[in-house]
Amino acid sequence: MVEPHFEYTQVLYAHRQQSNLLVMEVHLKRFGSSSKPITIQLESSFKSQSDDIDFQNAPDYKGGRHIFGQTISSEIPGGIRPFVHLIWTPVASTLTLPPDQSQSSWVFLVALAGSDESAKSCFDTGLGLIDTGDLRPSHMRSWAELWKGSSIEVVGAETLNRALIGCMFYLLSSFPSPSEEFAFGGVSPGGLSNGSIDEDYHGHVFWDQDTWMYPSVALFYPSLARAVLEYRVGTLEGARANAQQMGYKGLKFAWESAVTGHDVCPEDIYAQQEIHINGDVVLAFQQYFYLTQDLEMFKEGRGSEVVWGVADYWVSRVTWDPSDQQYHIKGVIPPDEYYFTVDNSVFTNAVAQSSLQFAVELCGLLAQTAPPKWQDIADKIKIPFDPERKYHPEFDGFSWGYSVKQADAVLLGYPLALPMTPEVRRNDLQVYEAVTDPFGPAMTWGMFALGWLELGESEKAQKLLQKCFRNIQTPFQVWSESADGSGCVNFLTGMGGFLQAVLFGYTGFRVQKEHLAFAPLIPQDVDALSVKGVTYLGNKMDWLVTSAEVSVEVWKSGSKEPSALELVLNTGTTIPLIPGQSVTFLRQPGQIRKLNSGFSCWPV
Repeated sequence: MVEPHFEYTQVLYAHRQQSNLLVMEVHLKRFGSSSKPITIQLESSFKSQSDDIDFQNAPDYKGGRHIFGQTISSEIPGGIRPFVHLIWTPVASTLTLPPDQSQSSWVFLVALAGSDESAKSCFDTGLGLIDTGDLRPSHMRSWAELWKGSSIEVVGAETLNRALIGCMFYLLSSFPSPSEEFAFGGVSPGGLSNGSIDEDYHGHVFWDQDTWMYPSVALFYPSLARAVLEYRVGTLEGARANAQQMGYKGLKFAWESAVTGHDVCPEDIYAQQEIHINGDVVLAFQQYFYLTQDLEMFKEGRGSEVVWGVADYWVSRVTWDPSDQQYHIKGVIPPDEYYFTVDNSVFTNAVAQSSLQFAVELCGLLAQTAPPKWQDIADKIKIPFDPERKYHPEFDGFSWGYSVKQADAVLLGYPLALPMTPEVRRNDLQVYEAVTDPFGPAMTWGMFALGWLELGESEKAQKLLQKCFRNIQTPFQVWSESADGSGCVNFLTGMGGFLQAVLFGYTGFRVQKEHLAFAPLIPQDVDALSVKGVTYLGNKMDWLVTSAEVSVEVWKSGSKEPSALELVLNTGTTIPLIPGQSVTFLRQPGQIRKLNSGFSCWPV
């Protein structure tokens, strides 16, 4: 066997700290005593042209090629057409390691921005980091800081652990740095659009962002959660126009959203009927408030306009049925997209009820008077239920045994927290597990697993969670949308569902109005669960869960003074959480809430 006389390494990354920079590094290293030059060839498929942007050449900038252009079309007639500027280091066709050198490196940059000034500034920053030798080190420091502030890992199940780390990495890669001033454009199911028409959802933003990706990120990083909310606030005018075009009041958030908030879905039926997106958006605002109690987001941040605008939409969208004395929502597509133009989708109606209730609550917090209709509809909206079989049909006319595309009615338990008995929760899981398409979207089985964990059946939950591993493609833990490898590449929605199944399933975390509930339960093949950086009311918490015990430690984060917290177990024991001091107790349910000095404390 002939030993190689050199090593070639190519490193590609989007800079964590400088979000407008893409980097390619090429490294050559000589082995042995050979004194011959080593030359490698590079091939680039990059072309300075686009089907979507009318690019023009600009003068070279500091050795970099520069093109710029406007998008060819706008989202709406006469709407904005953003500019794109691209400056990049030309890639040489060959690279040579001279005979007198043992190793050498080359760095190629791409700076991408919306203006000439910004693109040049980003390129300058990259060149400066190269000169100081700090390009990749600064990138790695930023990631290290991010990992320090948030992590979820398990002991004793390496395959699961790799999957969790991969999910966190890809989700965080799709968000700006927590400290970065960045015009956030939302997250698409596949992240940055990959490919041409009809591939990877065009880079558009769906309910996937708010329902599937957001909850885990929000639990660690309120600033990133707020960025999601601010994106939705930025599309208010488009949402208002969507509602008006369909003859309704208030706001109708786009099923497929981009820059303006006008619906850019290529098929009208989805834009018109997948209206549960409105409730999904409000649920994200509600979760953020319960985690932070940040009322400023709802005042100066215009979050109240979102919540109240959606409530007004529901008022205009429901119809009163005198025969059953309930409000109905007719002609919708539920999350289960196998069915069109159905009446009273149980998820749609339940998420509408939830958003109306939060709208009323927010009025009280902001000293406003809620229209009586909001509470009336919340109280009287139809939530389909079969009293004989004791389960929730997906919609009016749904028959036992119908096939199902993805998680739908099972989402009533989590994240909607619709009140129901354990028997009904169990029936919902059993009914829909039996008829769910085994090749449906990747996020589905995590929600079934989470439901069984709620019911205390960790081993059944683990079997369902195992189904998710069929969607993970080695060696980089990239998720495919479907188990057969088809669909969206790097499916962030599936990662978000899987991450929630463990993060909210194994811990039992539930973000509620006045506390963060927990009910830890881990399966037999997991020795321990470590969750670091959980953020609640300005505090950071580290959790360690084993089969027998739970440890919680609070530590300060940031300059703002956090709320003092206490831990209340369901047995009645109350323990103050003091920063820097770890509290350990036998595994059992309880809650974290603001410290209440009226309670006594007992040692555990």
